[in-house]
Amino acid sequence: MDNRLVKTEGRLSACSSMDSGDQSDLCFPRLANTSCRKPSSDWSDGFLFSVLLSAECVLAVLLNLLVIISISHFRQLYTPTNLLLLSLAVSDLLVGFVVMPGEIYVRISCWFLGDIACSLWSYMTLTTTSSSVGNMVLISVDRYVAICDPLRYNVKVTVKRIQLCVCLSWVTSLLYCAIVIKDHLGHPGMYNSCRGECVIGLEVYAGILDIVISFVLPLCIIITLYMRVFVVAVSQARAMRSHVTCVKLQHSAPFRAKSSELKAARTLGVLVLVFLVCFCPYYIVILMGGNENLGSLLKYVVYLYAFNSCVNPLIYALFYPWFRKAVKDIVSLHILKPASRDANIL
Repeated sequence: MDNRLVKTEGRLSACSSMDSGDQSDLCFPRLANTSCRKPSSDWSDGFLFSVLLSAECVLAVLLNLLVIISISHFRQLYTPTNLLLLSLAVSDLLVGFVVMPGEIYVRISCWFLGDIACSLWSYMTLTTTSSSVGNMVLISVDRYVAICDPLRYNVKVTVKRIQLCVCLSWVTSLLYCAIVIKDHLGHPGMYNSCRGECVIGLEVYAGILDIVISFVLPLCIIITLYMRVFVVAVSQARAMRSHVTCVKLQHSAPFRAKSSELKAARTLGVLVLVFLVCFCPYYIVILMGGNENLGSLLKYVVYLYAFNSCVNPLIYALFYPWFRKAVKDIVSLHILKPASRDANIL
């Protein structure tokens, strides 16, 4: 019985023992006994996959670059919550710049880059996924403190603390993923069944533990925190409506603060919801690793995985006026003017 769990966006291919007349279908015709077959999907299907995923890659890179430049350039945007969005944008940028181009390549062609490149690409794929999950947990914690303990939010959540948390999250992701696929990194290509494929292979128990640590546990934390945030936000909204006839001079400032936090919680709640919708199918398919429909399902969850990296900046554009102003200044090159870093962007 095979004791491996294959967790991969790569193509699964069987070794070929074809006749010499069929060697044109091999990745390495001179290695007929160990070579993989070329991708078997028809041209139109492979072309459509490449075009759609390429479009998502370009959008992910461009849109997330706008987010990174906006938050990095304008001093007014140096807030704890925006630093978390900046870290998430970096993860999404890596998805569009590294992970998805590799996915396109491995889907429409044999893997000719070698086992070491395969191991590094696999490592980047796992790291970006893990860091995205970590960023979502941090965003959920940030909203939980902002809504459930607003009086001490500015004391508990500072820019320096968030910077430290973000750094720890990335370092943890890098180390954790290195441990998870240490065999894969130490012995590149050990899980490949033939020459010309690129897969991520894990022992069954290590794979199950990885799914629990990198998905199930963070998912439980995110849902628990946002359920609490939702309950408190509803109670605060009712309290504000019940006091709407009170003396406005006394209560306008506190209520405006609470209203802004509620709006931020709603926006980031949409962000988390979209993240869960896009990532849950990815892990569900991994759990179905032994299912014969894995290949066809994997193609669609890859679309969702890439779509999540594109849609996050669109959520910012829809809900955050500061992002629209920042993009306008970036596109018009106003950010090149002196003192543009101190411009009023909020």
